[in-house]
Amino acid sequence: MTSVPEPSPELLQRAGAVRLAAVDLGQTTGSQRAQALHAMADALERHADAIVAANQEDLSRSAEAGLASALMARLKLDAAKLSGAIDGVRKVADLADPLGQRQLHRELDQGLVLERISVPVGVVGVIFEARPDAVVQIASLAIRSGNGAILKGGSEARCTNEAVMHALKDGLVSSAVSPEALTLLTTRQESLALLRLDGLVDLIIPRGSNELVQFIQDNTRIPVLGHADGICHLFVDAAADLGKAVTIAIDSKTQYPAACNAVETLLIHRTVAQAFLALACPAFADAGVSLRGDPASQALGVPSPATDEDWSTEYLDLILAVRVVDSMAEAMDHIRRYGSRHTEVIVTEDQAAATRFLAAVDSAGVYHNCSSRFADGFRYGFGAEVGISTQTLPPRGPVGLDGLVTYRYVLRGDGHIAADFASGKRQFSHRDLPLG
Repeated sequence: MTSVPEPSPELLQRAGAVRLAAVDLGQTTGSQRAQALHAMADALERHADAIVAANQEDLSRSAEAGLASALMARLKLDAAKLSGAIDGVRKVADLADPLGQRQLHRELDQGLVLERISVPVGVVGVIFEARPDAVVQIASLAIRSGNGAILKGGSEARCTNEAVMHALKDGLVSSAVSPEALTLLTTRQESLALLRLDGLVDLIIPRGSNELVQFIQDNTRIPVLGHADGICHLFVDAAADLGKAVTIAIDSKTQYPAACNAVETLLIHRTVAQAFLALACPAFADAGVSLRGDPASQALGVPSPATDEDWSTEYLDLILAVRVVDSMAEAMDHIRRYGSRHTEVIVTEDQAAATRFLAAVDSAGVYHNCSSRFADGFRYGFGAEVGISTQTLPPRGPVGLDGLVTYRYVLRGDGHIAADFASGKRQFSHRDLPLG
């Protein structure tokens, strides 16, 4: 059993520096933080060659070590992917400032006025695997929302992560934000000790396997926000347009199979199963997708059998489990049993059926007639995402700027005391005032 070590003096010093920098960061203006992100983006461009070269080193080492193909796909950060990440930083910079927003404005009594104002969370600790572009996303969202960030990536991406962090800090040197607001952990011992930094870290966001998320939740007193497996489903309803359904299913599985929002199970209403699979099986074969089906779908052309384990497996690869169901209720029962509450899709032309599915399926994302691959902070217009949350309480789904802020209540008075209201001498007015 893995034990959680006490943080070293060096880690405590680094975390303390992030905490202090975060206090100053929270006092900066929205324009100062936006300028800091543009400086970070410029620095990433200046250091692009070094970052791509570092990634090649990570890819070569990981290939020799036999890293799984899905993780190799996530690890890759070539010039095009880096350019996209840099564009994401600039888009985050241009988003509206999430801080200092008045969410409530209420007169409690004459001269006694209550406000609820959005403020940073403080310091976030993010643990992720094999995704060096996540360093860019997380850092940009953290700085824009006024939060310090302690990041720990997978060892397979060590060289890339270090090169990216070096560039980001280089950019911050020319801004109003201290480079100390960001730090990168590089060892397993540090990532474990991070779980003991309550008082210095306000929120931990894990991005990885079920085992990783569960371990973190079981071994820290710091609030944890995250998701584990992305076991997403696509249900082809009896009233589906079958051509549309094939197109959506192919995109949901193959557009980027290593992503957590790729579908892993295809559920098909029995009344359209034969016609749908006659179209879908050749299309999936042409796309290189291996299908594993229940007996009913095998009888209709799915080549390989599915086991019970397939229904609860996140393949992150060109593999898709297929099951024929007798009703939408049976499809939703399957999703409730095996799903990870990430993203589920229904393809149907029956608006009543779609409305029922969207209302009854309790996942962070429920979609009608579109690909599961839209479950993404960038595609939602968030600029980027720090992770995806599949919990019920907010934030839920892709977590962007709004998920990294909290609020505080500000009350301004003029000698008001509670005793006057308890005695009846004064009465609360509770009159809502304009937010603007």
